[in-house]
Amino acid sequence: MISLWEQLVKASANFTGFPCPQNFDMYEINLDLTAYRLIAGVDEAGRGPLVGAVVAAAVILDPSRPIQGLRDSKKLSEKRREQLFQEITSQSLSWAIASASPAEIDQLNILQASLLAMKRAVEALGVQPEIALVDGNQRPRLSCRVEAIVKGDSKVAAISAASILAKVERDRQMYALHETYPLYGFDQHKGYPTAAHLALLHQHGPCPEHRRSFAPVKLALGQVTPF
Repeated sequence: MISLWEQLVKASANFTGFPCPQNFDMYEINLDLTAYRLIAGVDEAGRGPLVGAVVAAAVILDPSRPIQGLRDSKKLSEKRREQLFQEITSQSLSWAIASASPAEIDQLNILQASLLAMKRAVEALGVQPEIALVDGNQRPRLSCRVEAIVKGDSKVAAISAASILAKVERDRQMYALHETYPLYGFDQHKGYPTAAHLALLHQHGPCPEHRRSFAPVKLALGQVTPF
């Protein structure tokens, strides 16, 4: 009987998102994962913006149902991310999305809030992983083994999948926030500190979803009366 790991390698023959033909580039990430059957990829979106939650996702891919085109979400068009979002959520063994609020970001700092969102995403999985591979160089505290992989969203398919889910959900939240606060153009810059966003922030003051601990928001609070 073919093992799950052998299925993973076989399914990866059609994987086109990375130069390496396998879901895991063993040499680049320097990990032996052959002992693990349930491997979760974890990533976040929204650390840099001045407004809204930081969103994290966790994904356990199904090696018998490979998804072609997975790669770092930042390198994909919005349309392609939406397409892959549907494939990932329908074809994965398990997936979950979680977040940490602006208030939690202000209380904990953005790094700790990001790790909290990641922890929540992994804990929300319907199938608990044996190991979690996290994008970046920081590891959330989980009940399973955790490995941090720098630029993991470009090296590990499951992390790429998680980055896509997190990015799509975060963008959807920004579109919804734009409906509530149309003065700021959240549908255009997604909350990042662009020149247009900074100008509108100083013109109108922060909205309730702006992160009070971020320097540009602090500055705006000192210049104008907030909502």
